[in-house]
Amino acid sequence: MKDLPDLPSRIRAVLASRKRKAITTGTLTSAAVLLPLFRKEGVYHVLLTERTHSVKTHKGEISFPGGVYDHDDQTLEKTALRESFEEVGVRESDVDILGCLDDVETTTHYRIRPFVGMIPYPYPLVVNRDEIEQLIEVPLDQLCLKDFMRQTRASLKSGDRIIYAYRYGRYVIWGATAAILRQFLDLIRHHQ
Repeated sequence: MKDLPDLPSRIRAVLASRKRKAITTGTLTSAAVLLPLFRKEGVYHVLLTERTHSVKTHKGEISFPGGVYDHDDQTLEKTALRESFEEVGVRESDVDILGCLDDVETTTHYRIRPFVGMIPYPYPLVVNRDEIEQLIEVPLDQLCLKDFMRQTRASLKSGDRIIYAYRYGRYVIWGATAAILRQFLDLIRHHQ
């Protein structure tokens, strides 16, 4: 993913040209996340968070900034942007939304809508220490290596599903975050 200054426009075109899969099961809680991308020293990175052990759910897990839909948000895109500001200090006006990935169902009964967005770099991130232990910058190149990804099978209300996991240094990225990453990486690799 080095030296591809047009990657954001490619991602925008790919996401706009496909039919997004929406989960319409009424019993799931709606949530949204931002898959933040930035270009650092000519290399594209994904910004992830490690959640604290004091949050109510998903303690210590690696995730994207995001959270549960609030009616004041009006849209799930606004949810992703509001939560990104609350968790890591990225202002809505500084995010260039490139598009939306397929909805993802979690084993904890959430329906997550992932939005892909570019953020400037360097950026004055402000970490909410009540929710976020630390920020993790992962080069896209590393995530694209086959050796970094593993998969297993799990049963959900909606049926059997493959669960993905990525290892980056001491971090294990798994569950919904890994499923979102997998879909994103498959789309950009397929359209290079």
